[in-house]
Amino acid sequence: MMIKACIFDLDGTLADTLESMAVSTNKVLKPLGYGPLPTENFRYYAGDGARMLVQRALTDAGDRKLVHLDSAYAAYSEIFSKDCTYKVTVFDGMRQTLETLKAMGMKLAVLSNKPHAQTKEVIRTLFGDGLFDWVQGQQEGIEKKPDPSGALAIAKVFGVNTEACMYIGDTNVDMQTGNRAGMFTVGVLWGFRTRQELMENHAHALAEKPEDLIRLCGCKTEKKDLK
Repeated sequence: MMIKACIFDLDGTLADTLESMAVSTNKVLKPLGYGPLPTENFRYYAGDGARMLVQRALTDAGDRKLVHLDSAYAAYSEIFSKDCTYKVTVFDGMRQTLETLKAMGMKLAVLSNKPHAQTKEVIRTLFGDGLFDWVQGQQEGIEKKPDPSGALAIAKVFGVNTEACMYIGDTNVDMQTGNRAGMFTVGVLWGFRTRQELMENHAHALAEKPEDLIRLCGCKTEKKDLK
C-alpha cells in the first residue's frame, strides 16, 4: 500500500517539549512544597495528556494520595496556556522533511494528547499555518490516544484509506494508536522513549532521523512487526 497521508504525534516527535513541560510543572510543584523534578523524568510523564502528566509528577514528588491533583492541574493549565512554546524546539531536520513530504503530495496532520488550543498554538508558532492540513489536540467528544478515534477521524477528513496512512510517534501510546487504527506505524528514535518500547508495542518500522520518513513514504509498506 502506498502512503498518502502522515499523521504525527507532537511532543517528542515533531518538537522537543521536554524542558517546557518540566519548567511549567515545577512552577506548580514549588508552592505546594514539592520538587523540583528532573527534566529527564518528563520523558515518562508525557504521552497521556496534561492531567496524567501532572498526576505522575505529583506522585513522584511525594503526593501519592494526589490530594493536590485538581488544583495542580488547574495551575498547570493556566501556566501552559500563557506560554506553551517556552523553550520548545523543532527537532533537527524535521522542518525540511515535512516540506519534502508536502512536495511529494502527502497530506500532513498532527494528533496530540496535548490540549487542542495549545496544540494548535505550538504548531502555528513552530511551523506556520500552511504546512499541516489538519491539527488536532485533545478535546471534548474525541477520546484521547491510544483510542484510535482521532486518527480515524483524520483519515476520514483526508478521504484516505487507513492502510494508506502512516502514523508517526515516539511512545507506546502512539504505536497503540496507529495499530488500532489499522495504519502503518513508525516509531521515531529521537523522541522521549526507547527503541525497545516502540518494538514491544509493534512498530512496523523505526526512524533514526526525520529524513528516514521520506524513504518510508516513498515505498510500499507492509505491516510486519519488527523482530
